[in-house]
Amino acid sequence: MSPEPLSIPIHVLDHAAGLPLPRYATADAAGADLLAAIPAAEPVELGPGERALVPCGIALALPRGYEAQVRPRSGLAFRHGVTVLNAPGTIDADYRGEVGAMLINLGAAAFTIERGMRIAQLVVAPVTRAVWQPLENLNATERGAGGFGSTGFSGSKT
Repeated sequence: MSPEPLSIPIHVLDHAAGLPLPRYATADAAGADLLAAIPAAEPVELGPGERALVPCGIALALPRGYEAQVRPRSGLAFRHGVTVLNAPGTIDADYRGEVGAMLINLGAAAFTIERGMRIAQLVVAPVTRAVWQPLENLNATERGAGGFGSTGFSGSKT
């Protein structure tokens, strides 16, 4: 059984007038699509290696204890190399400014972003706050302090 949907106040900014609210593409989608709220007459062209902060035309009032994560759309990333630069971008519960998607073109060709284009997805998630407990030593584990690649590749530990 699915949990009850979380009601989140949303403000549509003037430059997003006429664009739909973020929506889920399927019944079980985790992320709601964010749209580019740019003027129709001013598409944004991202050349290879270029980045841009693309406005989404909405502001949120997330409940305390939640965050919203701006994540890449897999189709844009796979087909064009366009992804969210700081993935996932975090929107804190106390932020009331415009949601934007910091996009980068890692592809080989220029990519044009047009008004209303689905450019990223927004996932709302609960936040766990940590209470730090300073200790002289941490408990031992099999891995220990082994870092990147220390557990091996392709199922082997070499």
